[in-house]
Amino acid sequence: MSAAANPLRGEVAFQGHVLRPSFAALVAAEAELGPLLALVDRATEGRIALSEIATLFWHCLAERDVLDRAAMGEAVVTAGLAAATPVLRAILHQILAGTS
Repeated sequence: MSAAANPLRGEVAFQGHVLRPSFAALVAAEAELGPLLALVDRATEGRIALSEIATLFWHCLAERDVLDRAAMGEAVVTAGLAAATPVLRAILHQILAGTS
């Protein structure tokens, strides 16, 4: 992906891809993962599953046609949780606080 993440739009970069937690992306993620506030609660308690992280990231991909779900899961595993956690934190922050 050639575009850079724009933090003013709530975007975050992960493994060379832009994640954009738009309304449509978050609604789609919520339809699959359940209420987003419950996801935030599980994350703060350290009970979020790897599959949930990969699913949330995949739904937030700005260009989903360049990476399928399995590849996103592999990207999370390859990068490791240490690299994925700040990205997850940024998306969860967007869920709670929105953009300014």
